[in-house]
Amino acid sequence: KRIATELVGYTKRFLKSRGIKAIVDFSWGATEVKPPYLADAIVELTETGTSLRANKLRIVEVILESTTRFIANKKSWKDPWKRQKMENIVMLLRGALEAEERVGLKMNVPERSLKKVMSLLPAMHSPTISQLSEEGWYDLDVVIEERQVRDLIPKLKKAGATGIVEYQLNKVIP
Repeated sequence: KRIATELVGYTKRFLKSRGIKAIVDFSWGATEVKPPYLADAIVELTETGTSLRANKLRIVEVILESTTRFIANKKSWKDPWKRQKMENIVMLLRGALEAEERVGLKMNVPERSLKKVMSLLPAMHSPTISQLSEEGWYDLDVVIEERQVRDLIPKLKKAGATGIVEYQLNKVIP
């Protein structure tokens, strides 16, 4: 049996601990396309499994669950300039992770519907409201959890919002 993976050492140790004999080949990426011609099986890092399913593969066993860690050299951490750079990187990474589960919504709302529409919005704080050049109209901009959008947009439309735009976020820095 031949197994393709980016985790050669880990895969070899795992197989040995189970008494499984196989040839383990390093894969330079696109590992999920290797079976059945270039490998009999793969050991792959995955977040969602979407790419695996797209290639008609299934997860047989989860052999490791991990979390991301930011690790600093002690000497570098003591240097104020380097420490500030590292803290900035951590802030931006956390912001990117926070943005993964949120989206922005932008919409136009007539003044007569403003209170009703605002009562529907679950914002991080409160929505940004800008008066439009047309008298009696406002632009609302809000950041919400992505899972709420499907139910919320029809309610906003019914409450009087128009020109509703959903957009992805790159970073959310609280």
